Amino acid sequence: MNLTVFFGAITLGLIYALMVMGVFLTFRILDFPDLTVDGSITLGAAVAASLIIYGVNPIAATLVAPLAGVLAGLVTGTLHTKFSIPPLLAGILSMIGLYSINLRIMGRPNLPLLRQPNIFEYVSKAGFSLRNSEFTLSLCAALFFVFILYYFLNTETGQALRATGDNEIMMRSLGVNTDRMKIMGLGISNGLVALSGAILAQYQGFADISMGIGMIVAGLASVIVGEVLLGSSRLFVWLLAAVLGSVLYRLIIAVVLRLGFEPTDLKLFTAVIVTIALISPSLKGYFGKMIEGKMQKQ
Repeated sequence: MNLTVFFGAITLGLIYALMVMGVFLTFRILDFPDLTVDGSITLGAAVAASLIIYGVNPIAATLVAPLAGVLAGLVTGTLHTKFSIPPLLAGILSMIGLYSINLRIMGRPNLPLLRQPNIFEYVSKAGFSLRNSEFTLSLCAALFFVFILYYFLNTETGQALRATGDNEIMMRSLGVNTDRMKIMGLGISNGLVALSGAILAQYQGFADISMGIGMIVAGLASVIVGEVLLGSSRLFVWLLAAVLGSVLYRLIIAVVLRLGFEPTDLKLFTAVIVTIALISPSLKGYFGKMIEGKMQKQ
């Protein structure tokens, strides 16, 4: 794999890291499998791309996109908490609804952004090449939200959010409005996902209605891969693991494509990666016991 492909995969992984942190927030913190992600990442891309085409400043367009994602998360949270719809079904309903909404926003299935201004051009004005500006901005955005989330999750509200995911019944007995915590967590999560979509659309030069397909699986794969590699239960390390997992996942995908496999094979490789990551603790324990048994026999 040449340096350009390697560099591009890292940059793409950093952009997707925002989406992975959103998945981490619902999957690990709230214990809520949120399928809204597949629709909200496209929503962010659609909103940002449409606004840029209509002449809105790329920075403003990028900042508006996560607000749309927050609204999508609030809908999912409301369906679950106020109408007792199961988490998976609530996410599916939002995801299906967002497909039509995204088409309405874009006006067509694919919205090209070639020859349109983007946020990376503002960084390149500081003397960076376009490729370096893409990497720099993506890295700064990923690290910024690692620190922001770490700070937020250590506040009183953030700790209540974490405790809601750990033991909802106990938190209710302590007087915490767990429904509000869930809605807030889903809003923040999908806001991050939509921001990732907004930056991604400007990076790849288009917004496409199908760009969100399988994002929840890719996000879970990144979270699990990062956790397996760093192997720590500390919150800050968990957040860094989400970023590392996102980058490594994109590098693996790049290597798979360079080896000559078809893009249609990526879903299979994703399933294999997630399976290996999930069973690795069991395999580690099994082989550890086997080695220990052999040593005792000797």
